[in-house]
Amino acid sequence: MVPNSFEIKISKTQRYFTHGDLKKATKLLIVLHGYGQLAEHFIRKFHQLPENYYIVAPEAMHHFYLNGSSGRVGASWMTKEDRINNIADNNEYLNNLVDFLQKEKQFSEVLVLGFSQGGATAARWNAQRKDIDQLILWASIFPPDLEESSFRNNKNGTFVIGKHDEFYDATAQDKEIKKYRSLSFEIVEYDGKHDIDVETLKNLLDK
Repeated sequence: MVPNSFEIKISKTQRYFTHGDLKKATKLLIVLHGYGQLAEHFIRKFHQLPENYYIVAPEAMHHFYLNGSSGRVGASWMTKEDRINNIADNNEYLNNLVDFLQKEKQFSEVLVLGFSQGGATAARWNAQRKDIDQLILWASIFPPDLEESSFRNNKNGTFVIGKHDEFYDATAQDKEIKKYRSLSFEIVEYDGKHDIDVETLKNLLDK
């Protein structure tokens, strides 16, 4: 006998980390970490950016032990289980966060960078929010559930990947690059692995 399934809406406290001087900053950069990472550590990769960027790293809602039942902890944006609700919750969480930040200060630009698993969350969020000026998907598969038509001829998207990314062999890289190119994303490749390359990011933001 299949059990009955019900849903209930609850409130949840989420943490996020910031870097930069809110008074000096003119641009807001939201950075979404990858699977098994924590925002506290991920945001350190962006400390070398110019002071006109106010960097905000939201932490994914689902925490888990990386090895066994103790020790280091990571976070995940979602899994295949109850994914529709997780996607909606992620979008609501990120919308509430950015709306709150924009009440504190009006930024000249809002940029979103999603790394690895965080890239899929960033893409889904961008598809339903209209005030994101630049979307950077870094070493991330384009979410198969998204309507590609909403991204075709877009002018704000960039796909970044390291030539030696250990999670993408040459065939997989070529496949993803062709996919993003068909959606009018700018393609940026660098000589590195599955990580944020600061110099590549600086050059991209300077354009």
